[in-house]
Amino acid sequence: MASLKELKLRINSVKSTQKITKAKQMVAAAKLRKAQAAAEAARPYAQRLAQVMGSLASRITVSENSPRLLAGTGKSQVHLLVVANSDRGLCGAFNSNILKAARAKAQALQAEGKTVLFYLIGRKGRAVVRREFPKAVEAEFDTTSVREPGFAEAEAIANELVALYEAGKFDVAHLFYSKFRSALLQEPTTQQIIPVPAPKVAAETSGAVVEYEPDEEEILAALLPRYLRTQLFGALLENAASEQGASMTAMDNATRNAGDLINKLTVQYNRSRQAAITTELIEIIAGAEAL
Repeated sequence: MASLKELKLRINSVKSTQKITKAKQMVAAAKLRKAQAAAEAARPYAQRLAQVMGSLASRITVSENSPRLLAGTGKSQVHLLVVANSDRGLCGAFNSNILKAARAKAQALQAEGKTVLFYLIGRKGRAVVRREFPKAVEAEFDTTSVREPGFAEAEAIANELVALYEAGKFDVAHLFYSKFRSALLQEPTTQQIIPVPAPKVAAETSGAVVEYEPDEEEILAALLPRYLRTQLFGALLENAASEQGASMTAMDNATRNAGDLINKLTVQYNRSRQAAITTELIEIIAGAEAL
């Protein structure tokens, strides 16, 4: 059984940890409000752009002369998995859930005889991917100096991906990130981003009579890079909100667990202290009787 001194030291240690987790919970809650607002504000633009893309794509026949971002390379042998993680921990299973989805996809592709490469965003998860797929990391994007994800980061990532694509490094790219649902729910999401899948056209707009100037293919060629950047930007914002939601929930659970442990240790300390007092009294009484 632990001594009274050891129990007291452990109680104080857990209380210090509880103060840290409580502070981190409050910080995550404050950041979550801003990150959630940014993610929700970006969704209408992405949805409307997808509708325009779908309308344009429905009016053309995809062929070898179509923009390469839409038509593809004609092959599906080399797949690039773009995995978006955070740079910080203490956010529960946020990073591990994204890595789990990417790992499952990689194993499924390899089972089909495909070649798998990785493009890693964020610091967390790099060690896992390097350990399990040591020769498959094609490139990394450093976000350690980025306080909040912005369009500049999405544009830089999109430019690097397009450069790799045009250099023939891969045929298909899949993006892995976490879609924000609530502070308690973050949904790991897989999305093909290259070649750009033609978005579906809403039924109420598919029959509209629209004339484009210049023609549809030229507009589509100009919009495809912007669409890719928008998808990446939205994913970074969703990831940021998901990270803060997961962090807030994890720190709340840690704070509660610390409180439960403090209560148990306090009960144990009081019982041990009472037993020590009782033993001391018995010894005093025994000594008095001996006199």
